[in-house]
Amino acid sequence: MTDEPAVPGGGDRPARFSVRTALCGLLGVSLGTVLASRRQTKRRHAQLVEDLEESVGRQSVRTVTAEDYADVPEPARRYFETVLDPDQPHIRTARLRQRGEFRLGDNESSWHPLKATQHYTVSPPGFVWDATIRLGPVLPTQVVDSYVGGVPTLAARLLWTVPVADAEPSPELAAGELSRYLAEAVWFPTALLPTNGVQWEPVDDDTARATLTHDGTTVSLDFHFDEANLVDRVVAEDRFRAVGDDFERATWTGHFADYERRDGMLVPISGEVEWNLPSGDLPYWRGRITEFGFDLGK
Repeated sequence: MTDEPAVPGGGDRPARFSVRTALCGLLGVSLGTVLASRRQTKRRHAQLVEDLEESVGRQSVRTVTAEDYADVPEPARRYFETVLDPDQPHIRTARLRQRGEFRLGDNESSWHPLKATQHYTVSPPGFVWDATIRLGPVLPTQVVDSYVGGVPTLAARLLWTVPVADAEPSPELAAGELSRYLAEAVWFPTALLPTNGVQWEPVDDDTARATLTHDGTTVSLDFHFDEANLVDRVVAEDRFRAVGDDFERATWTGHFADYERRDGMLVPISGEVEWNLPSGDLPYWRGRITEFGFDLGK
């Protein structure tokens, strides 16, 4: 591992930190401090999830009809016809569990085991991603990445104690988080319908562009569909990427595969995400969704 790897919160906005400095910071940390910090982190995460779910409120069950996607471009229309059963209920909230690997740094860096739980809401769009990345058998790094009420947050702590990333909310961070939400909506695809605020426009016979606006932030992603009418990859041509203390725009791609039926919807079980840089592609997350949970309203 390099001394200063990039630690992306949820994978798209790396914050620079020194592993050596972080490890030195642990030398004076007692077990009691670690346990107290762990409890505090859990409370913060629980509060974020509570705030996220409270933003939705009560909603009646709605079912999808052909009219919901009648006016979208042809490849997107074929996608909805393929992945949604007739009378599929709209997803209100979702909870996913992930297992995989995360790479901190460049292509020479090692991959590290990751497990995460992610909560989503559809209207309004939002999520909370709570991940543990293990740098070693006794060195977990806790990452909480979220977009709640239009406010983006990112915090990472080594052994729940030593801060290694703590991004301030900004328009660039908000755009990165909303882009992430839009790409990951393939895991609960009713969120991609125009009735949930997503506007579609044609690109070519196998590609359509999705645009989502929320709380003054607008993002667009190109969805590429394969011969089975499923999303093969999602591309952002100018996604914000943190470099040092600033942001630059770069191309980002999410790949999705191994579709299975879950609660009437055809969703991808595995995926990989990467930055497409002038120096070459930089994959940094790869994994599988091990559990899906959906709330359809009441």
